[in-house]
Amino acid sequence: MNMISRPIPLVRRANVTDASLLAELGARTFSNTFAADNKPDDMAAYLAASFSPSKQAEELLDALSLYLIAEIDNEVLGYAHLYAGVTPGCVTGAMPIELVRFYVVRQWHGRGVSAALMRACIDEARRAGYQTMWLGVWEHNGRAQAFYRKWSFQGVGEHTFQLGSDSQTDVVMARNI
Repeated sequence: MNMISRPIPLVRRANVTDASLLAELGARTFSNTFAADNKPDDMAAYLAASFSPSKQAEELLDALSLYLIAEIDNEVLGYAHLYAGVTPGCVTGAMPIELVRFYVVRQWHGRGVSAALMRACIDEARRAGYQTMWLGVWEHNGRAQAFYRKWSFQGVGEHTFQLGSDSQTDVVMARNI
């Protein structure tokens, strides 16, 4: 049997010089995933508020934030943002950290990038002493929920996600790390 090997993504820590790259990639992947299911005005408002280079630079400089970038041959394929901030009451595990964003370019879905990026998130969180990872995922994003369940995340509650003028429901999922 002829096995074709897949390139293994390199996952690295982002720094402030990556702000523009993260803003563009975040806006593009969020748009590609959610634009068809949301009003254009709500998408535009959320993208403008969440994915400017200055907003990314501010988050990159925050001591409670960690960004990880997945790439192959210097092509950026996705990124994750971990944040050790306020945790909702439904997350009861010790020493929690939030997986705020987990975005992979659509063409790279199912090719090992998401797995490498998630492994790196868990490893980084564990090294930093966190014991619980949690996230919010849109109630209508079944593909993402299935991916997180494969990584042992379980639903523990719900919270509101504001997309422009639209209040949406996110499923809060958590796992031990």
